[in-house]
Amino acid sequence: MSQHYALITGASGGIGKELAYQFAKDGHPVILVARSADKLTAIGENLKSTYNIEVITVVKDLSREEEIQSLYEELKNKKMHVDYLVNNAGFGLYGKFIETALDEELNMIDLNIRALTHLTKLFLPDMVKRNRGKILNIASVAAFMPGPLMTVYYATKAYVLSFTEALENELKGTNVTVSALCPGPTKTGFSDRAQLSNSKLFQSGAMDVETVTKVGYKKFMKGQTVIVPGVQFRLATFIPRFVPRKWLTSVVRRTQEIK
Repeated sequence: MSQHYALITGASGGIGKELAYQFAKDGHPVILVARSADKLTAIGENLKSTYNIEVITVVKDLSREEEIQSLYEELKNKKMHVDYLVNNAGFGLYGKFIETALDEELNMIDLNIRALTHLTKLFLPDMVKRNRGKILNIASVAAFMPGPLMTVYYATKAYVLSFTEALENELKGTNVTVSALCPGPTKTGFSDRAQLSNSKLFQSGAMDVETVTKVGYKKFMKGQTVIVPGVQFRLATFIPRFVPRKWLTSVVRRTQEIK
């Protein structure tokens, strides 16, 4: 008898880890994917003992195309149906584009955009065929504006949001929904990886990851397309519609400068 799983990428910490706990609380078996075997094992054991659910941990580098394909094929061969796909794996990088490392930015594009698109392409047709499924793509408030000092990261999140909204429209009439979770600054390991912890953006008031994921999970399960936790950040997504783009870009630049 096949099980119906929640597959969460980037599940070794931050938003991915907390979303795993949200699914587990509701009794969903989960498949956790990340590069860190030790962290995945520890999280998986805690989820099993706390919620008495099935937890599968899979170590993969999703910036590599062949590992994405092998993940899908391994699950399909085991008849492990994915009803919930959470495309969370990703990272950011701080600095002027002319000074940042090309290999890191290309890796970011591979993870933030290519892996998300590839995983969706693989798992979505099965969901439509079964007439059941939900996909959650982790975008950002950054998706709504240009981002000097994090130029490539902001651009990747704009792709995620646009991709999600267009796909949601294409799926009308099916029983499959696609959502984009667009958090503002959130207290996770993201800011450390992006070298952004001391910026005005994160110093001015980041949300705690538990609040972000509780709001995100609840609205995702209801099928909401664009989810922005926090009143202040919802307001921030409306402002770009009414102000000159150059002014907006200058404001974002100032908020991201290191104090």
